[in-house]
Amino acid sequence: MAPGFHAGLDGPVLAWRLPRPLLAISSGPLGGGIGLRHWVLNATVPLSYDRDDPEAHLREIADRLGLTGPGCGLLTGVDVRLVAHRADSGVEVWATTGIGSAPTWAAAPAAAAAPRVGTINAVCALPVRLADAALVNAVATVAEAKAQALLEGGVPGTGTCTDATVLLCPPDGPAESYGGPRSAVGAPLARAVHAAVTAGLR
Repeated sequence: MAPGFHAGLDGPVLAWRLPRPLLAISSGPLGGGIGLRHWVLNATVPLSYDRDDPEAHLREIADRLGLTGPGCGLLTGVDVRLVAHRADSGVEVWATTGIGSAPTWAAAPAAAAAPRVGTINAVCALPVRLADAALVNAVATVAEAKAQALLEGGVPGTGTCTDATVLLCPPDGPAESYGGPRSAVGAPLARAVHAAVTAGLR
């Protein structure tokens, strides 16, 4: 399920053309929520990016690449050619780690203006199906592992205000009930995310 690199509208694009539709949960601007997805995009945009239609922008990129059916799309200010890939016990993670000029604390006081950010995006493939509740739990596991990597890397924040995650799993088969960091799937997911974000910080 390795991604391919392509030229995008503003910069390079990572594209995963899935061999079959997979069940996804995503917080990205295109294809967010839970459902079957046929592809995933992670596209580089300038740190000065100011389009207010990221969903339409990602659809334009998908159309240029000939991607059909529902998919997930992410944007980041970091060059996606610097993607870090890590695997652990059947889990695969691809992370693009852009912290921009001002990483943020999740519970920071309200700011007058959002800082320029690079965005940390994680695309994760799981070897077995997860129940919907477990998928939501696994998204939290990704966030916890990312925050741990940033803390250990000396980054003064838990991420950026535009970080996004895509989790993919088979749509059939027995469903795992748990996705937390000590669960059968969540534990290797946490380790792989931690390792990929740590590598990206370097």
